Amino acid sequence: KRVAAEVAGLGVPGILVFGVPEAKDAVGTGGWARDGIAQRAIRALKDAQGEALTVVADLCLCEYTDHGHCGLLTATGEVDNDRTLEAYQRVAVSQAEAGADVIAPSGMMDGQVAAIRAALDESGFSGIPILAYAAKYASGFYGPFREAAGSTPQFGDRRAYQMDPANRREAMVELDRDLEEGADLLMVKPALAYLDVLADARARHQVPLGAYNVSAEYAMVKAAAERGWIDERRIVLEILTSIRRAGADFVITYHALEAARWLSEG
Repeated sequence: KRVAAEVAGLGVPGILVFGVPEAKDAVGTGGWARDGIAQRAIRALKDAQGEALTVVADLCLCEYTDHGHCGLLTATGEVDNDRTLEAYQRVAVSQAEAGADVIAPSGMMDGQVAAIRAALDESGFSGIPILAYAAKYASGFYGPFREAAGSTPQFGDRRAYQMDPANRREAMVELDRDLEEGADLLMVKPALAYLDVLADARARHQVPLGAYNVSAEYAMVKAAAERGWIDERRIVLEILTSIRRAGADFVITYHALEAARWLSEG
């Protein structure tokens, strides 16, 4: 609540909530538990700040599964797309019931936006928008987050459902598909190595578009600043400006609080 008050006081419009539960299982039941860590956090944030802060709920199972993959698995260890969509629907409804303002599916399952939209509508949450991680690449830049969340896959990797970093054109297909399925906002993740994809997305679509300045992008700046190699304030603001210049209407970043403080100082 203290952080939420500071965020709102500095004019940061929203906060993205992830859940890291104490216990995990094969199907990620903590993701849709009414008293789950993310659901409790959403309620606390809305109780503390109300409409002053937009609470966006990340929707995936990787933080909740003991195997670290983003969905339910088949007997042979492959991700079962259709069963995973059913789980995503349960997660979305539980997040909406907790008070989330926006649902943000990040698992990159085929048909996830349509499935979540249908579940929200059927449960009386037709007014809640969906922020689609539409172009999410199988990137090495997620490392620090995965370590913190304990969500590194225990076997294999996520290349079967996240995008190939070398493939620029597929991103446009994913963006188009998510819009067709009912997404209200789109996002490219990561940001810095994919500014060309972000610019392509901006030229193609006029819906609200964001980019995720992810954990390793943040950590590299912090590590260099700690060693005195860079002017941290100057570099951070230049990075965020570059993301905006490439076409992002909003940026999700771990630098948010410090950047807001710097900008308020003029």
